[in-house]
Amino acid sequence: MYAILDIETTGGKFNEEGITEIAIYQFDGHKVTDQFISLVNPEREIQPFVVNLTGINSSMLKNAPKFYEVAKRIVEITEDCIIVAHNSSFDYRILKTEFKRLGFPFKRKSLCTVELSQQLLPDMESYSLGKLTRALGIPMADRHRANGDAMATVKLFKMLLNKDLDKVIVKDAIKIEQKSKIAPNLNAIIEALPSDTGVYYIHNIEGDIIYIGKSKNIRKRIIQHFTGTNSKSKKIQKLVSTVTYEKTGSELAALLKESAEIKKNTPIFNRALRRRIFTHALYRFTDKNGYINLHIDKSDQKEIPITTFSTRASGKHFMFKVVDEYNLCQKLTGLEPTKTSCFKYGVKECQGACINEESVNDYNKRVHSLIEKYSYDKKDMLIIDKGRSIEEKSVFLIENGIFKGMGFFDLNHQINNRAILKSLITPMENNRDTQHIIQSYMRRNKRLKIIDLN
Repeated sequence: MYAILDIETTGGKFNEEGITEIAIYQFDGHKVTDQFISLVNPEREIQPFVVNLTGINSSMLKNAPKFYEVAKRIVEITEDCIIVAHNSSFDYRILKTEFKRLGFPFKRKSLCTVELSQQLLPDMESYSLGKLTRALGIPMADRHRANGDAMATVKLFKMLLNKDLDKVIVKDAIKIEQKSKIAPNLNAIIEALPSDTGVYYIHNIEGDIIYIGKSKNIRKRIIQHFTGTNSKSKKIQKLVSTVTYEKTGSELAALLKESAEIKKNTPIFNRALRRRIFTHALYRFTDKNGYINLHIDKSDQKEIPITTFSTRASGKHFMFKVVDEYNLCQKLTGLEPTKTSCFKYGVKECQGACINEESVNDYNKRVHSLIEKYSYDKKDMLIIDKGRSIEEKSVFLIENGIFKGMGFFDLNHQINNRAILKSLITPMENNRDTQHIIQSYMRRNKRLKIIDLN
């Protein structure tokens, strides 16, 4: 017997979410034998993006039962059943968390239809529930609502059972929940950690730092270290004595602190990050006709890049995006090696710089706009990002294209005053890694507040 379910939550920090809606279909392998569908009052705030995604808001849940009022029914309908869900580790974790809050140990076997689909339907383009069901012709209503998603999962699971000629599902795919393998001393360390963004330091019994990392959720990341089975995780589990941390609020602050402190402390398990964190860069040159050409190449210590990339692939991806955004020529950006006009010229999407038809000034003006946006060379500016609390922001100072340091300020500070600003900033080293971190973060985060100090 199976209990096929879907859960909608409030969103929020790991293991602090609450259930807003649950749908469970008891399924005997052939037909639905029982069902339970209910909104749930989570007694906590719903994240705005979740409201937009599901349409479930706090006013809808005001008179809904609280979890403890539906817990008995959930136990009854899942008794002696295997939990089935699309990404079951999420739904099962949420259920266990809610029952743990009630002091009740909830344990069931579980199956994940994402993993089963990957085994039994190996050539699908996507394994997200919406795209997978659409590709398979499975009708779906009320996407991102528990009942609609649970019923779609019932139909998908029924199809998977039919395709499972080797009976993998019945024989092999059942994941019996393992008892926690985390040692009691490691559990105690985890309990003391926050679910916030920051940098963490793993110490041995002598107090030496053996690993430095950053995470948007420090507790979740440490749990991964303590439950990991690879060689590095096992060594860390054996040597760890305590974990300290520093909240940053901003992921950019965490990335910069992590990079700087790994260089300073050289922990034994951070060998990979001691090396340079970028391999390729975007460079410019002017050709004999006066057009500014752009190209991705291996990072060169002598040449000043416009921006840098972790891999050649990420650089190429960036170039295809900005060629469309700034209406540039694929030939003059190194994306199309040709001696004649580029492909986009033939379909009237290039204005002819590749064959000297477009004005040099007009074309170069657009290239300069790109460089201005993605390079901070010779600029004086502030980057403003999240702080460690609602009343605070983080600030990063760049003067004449050089990263000077970072700090935090209360919202009532006048950070445009240079004297006040300098007192808030903790000086940090400017190097090619910090430039890469800042430029990459600015590319990924379009809503960052940038203040021009010129």
